[in-house]
Amino acid sequence: MIRSLLAQMPVPVKVGIPLASALLAAGCSSAATAAPSSAPAAGSSASASTTGTVISTHAGSAGTFLTDGGRTVYLWAKDGTNMSACSGACAAAWPPVPATGTLTATGGAQTSDLGTITRSDGTKQATYDGHALYYFVGDSAAGQTNGQGSDNFGAKWWLVAPSGAKITANDTAAAAAAPAPAPSATSGTSNAGGGWS
Repeated sequence: MIRSLLAQMPVPVKVGIPLASALLAAGCSSAATAAPSSAPAAGSSASASTTGTVISTHAGSAGTFLTDGGRTVYLWAKDGTNMSACSGACAAAWPPVPATGTLTATGGAQTSDLGTITRSDGTKQATYDGHALYYFVGDSAAGQTNGQGSDNFGAKWWLVAPSGAKITANDTAAAAAAPAPAPSATSGTSNAGGGWS
């Protein structure tokens, strides 16, 4: 029956079927290779792309503060200049902003204030005006500031102004959803080791 159907088809259709099949197979093959091979790691950002980490700004009710182009970034009062004292459980709750590729500043952020430090685990962390930068796991959407003023792990966490100064005012307009609970673990109450408290 198939031979009789094939015999009744005009020659252009007979040639077109294998060609269409080849094009379809090629299209499916290239679509499969274009798909991402894995999901982004937790705490990663679209701004940490092949070009590198991008630090930008966002206007909130407490003033203009730094973001990675979406997620809010914080400084920790316990850190010293160009160093991070946050590791283990602290870094799980406050993931370091990775320094990937070429660091870039947009908006009101200044390229001259960007830098990197090497963490104890060998990874690179972005800094701004000497402050190690962190995300907060309680921020679930771009521009949220649920970590502002938190006293987790023995020192305050603050938004960072484009000048590099800490912002201590509450940012009341940036939380788009109910704030996530802050981690309850602490690593002491000392504020030693940092000059930004």
